[in-house]
Amino acid sequence: MSDLGGWNSAAAAQYSVRSIPSSFLIDKDGKIIAKNLRGEALDAKLAEVLGS
Repeated sequence: MSDLGGWNSAAAAQYSVRSIPSSFLIDKDGKIIAKNLRGEALDAKLAEVLGS
């Protein structure tokens, strides 16, 4: 997601983005449940969260 605010973005400040690319899994309450997962680690976390 991007709001085109760059490093001044409210989302970047809220989620402490310090580098790009950064990825976050965020639950329905807005809580970060994982950061910067890729490949098999991302697949495993998504399966855990989605119950599949």
